[in-house]
Amino acid sequence: MSTGPDPFLRPFPRHIPFVETLGLELWAFGGGHAELRLALTEPLTNSMHMAHGGLLMTMLDVAMAHAARSVDVPEGADPGESGSGVVTIEMKTSFMRPAVGSLRAQGSLLHRTASLAFTEGRMLDAAGHVCAHATGTFKYVRKGHETGRPVKARPSSTSTPESQNTP
Repeated sequence: MSTGPDPFLRPFPRHIPFVETLGLELWAFGGGHAELRLALTEPLTNSMHMAHGGLLMTMLDVAMAHAARSVDVPEGADPGESGSGVVTIEMKTSFMRPAVGSLRAQGSLLHRTASLAFTEGRMLDAAGHVCAHATGTFKYVRKGHETGRPVKARPSSTSTPESQNTP
C-alpha cells in the first residue's frame, strides 16, 4: 500500500476554480488524450442518487479541452506556462446509463486545424461501462485571452443603431 501521492495523479496545467471546487483529478494529459477522475459524492448527485447530468457534461468538457490542449505543449515544457488555451464552441452529449461510484472522463483529439480542435469524450463508471458520450469543438486562444477581463461586444454587421434600441 502506497502512503505517498499517486504517481499518475498530476496537477491541472492551469488553475480552474470550478474544476477544483468539484474535486476533479487529472490522471492523464498528453499526446491528444486526457483523463479525469472523480469519486462521486452525494452533493454531486441528482434526485435519483446518480451523477447529475451537468457534472457529467462538465467532466466531458474539461477532458476534451485538455485533450485538445495536450498537443500544443512542447516536450519538457510546463503545460501551465506554454501552449494555447481553448474555449468550447460546441458540445453534444448523449447519456446512455446512470453514472454512479468512481467516474472517469476520457477525452481524445480527433482532428486539429490552426484554430479549431475536434474532440470526443467518454464517461465511464467503476465497472468500465460507458455512461455518456460527447463530441466537442474547441477554439484555440492565445495565452492572455483568458485573463478574466471583459470582452468588448462587437455590433453585428446587419445591426443598425435603431435596431439595437428596439425592445
